[in-house]
Amino acid sequence: MGLRRSKHSSPSDKAAFAPWAGLELLTSAVIVLDASGVICYANPATEHLLEHSIKGLRGQNIASLFRNGAALLQLFDQASAYQFSDKRLDLTLERAGREPLRVHCIVTALDSPATPVLLELRENVQQLKLDREERLLDQSLANKELIRNLAHEIKNPLGGIRGAAQLLELELPERQLYQLREYTQVIIKEADRLQTLVDRLLAPHRHAHIVGDVNIHEVCERVRSLIMAEFPTGLAIVRDYDLSIPEFRGDNEQLIQAVLNIAHNAASALSDRIAAGDAEIVLKTRVARQVTLAKVRYRLALDLHITDNGPGIPAEIRDRIFYPLVSGREGGSGLGLTLAQTFVQQHLGVIECESWPGYTDFRILIPLP
Repeated sequence: MGLRRSKHSSPSDKAAFAPWAGLELLTSAVIVLDASGVICYANPATEHLLEHSIKGLRGQNIASLFRNGAALLQLFDQASAYQFSDKRLDLTLERAGREPLRVHCIVTALDSPATPVLLELRENVQQLKLDREERLLDQSLANKELIRNLAHEIKNPLGGIRGAAQLLELELPERQLYQLREYTQVIIKEADRLQTLVDRLLAPHRHAHIVGDVNIHEVCERVRSLIMAEFPTGLAIVRDYDLSIPEFRGDNEQLIQAVLNIAHNAASALSDRIAAGDAEIVLKTRVARQVTLAKVRYRLALDLHITDNGPGIPAEIRDRIFYPLVSGREGGSGLGLTLAQTFVQQHLGVIECESWPGYTDFRILIPLP
């Protein structure tokens, strides 16, 4: 049986591809680069994945195919310099006019000066999603344990510091009270500020989960009214609701707080667009079917999207936005998304995020009855 060839391949192409003919049977995309980072071979799976003809791919520099192609070029340089024999990592490759491509990339250094690097790209959305959810769950459990231990370690000395400052203030000589009281008040106020921070960290673990019937659209409308009250001009909040979504059992206040934290972060990130008058947040509800959350399969799930047209989440913190005290805003506490994720996970759900310049989407998935 002959090898499967692209319909775009000419006889000269076949001769050029002969050394790599065995790769044409693979279902994952394989690209071979020459010493300049230019594509000298691509298999038919690459044609399908990148939506480019093989003929069009040949002769192009790998970095020119994607907006963030510099990341691939850096990996090419490292492999060419034999800094590694092979490297595996997840990448989001941004394409002009198309949705970003999420792939698992394997970069292999070849023992060939003419063709020093081979790239293998595997699009496996479901597996990546499961791996990401598992990491989020493990991260959340680790965060919870860390926060509890750290908060209790901070609380005890804080009370002592505050009490000592108050006693010291009572012992100050009358003639120096005015000058020195300023310093004791700084200690007391800073101790109170840290106490408030610790209380916020412990909040989701202290309060009981109050279960009742939740209508997700009432939650969204409450959040919408709060955001519009704070940002009355320059911001449009678009509602795209599926009114067939049933009520489910949950903590109404926790879910309002979770959605509000996300929406408020979005509004804060839209400050430039609000000033220009074209800021937009979209609240979209749908029913997702056959959803796996924390390794459990659910027939139906709430699928709530909170999207905005802001600048996007900085790349350097994109993978850490749900960590405590990580914030992309000047003066942000870094607790809003951590609390939101905790509240949603208490409903057996998860929050996912996708972001690039001009678009950020927070997706809340919660099992439905």
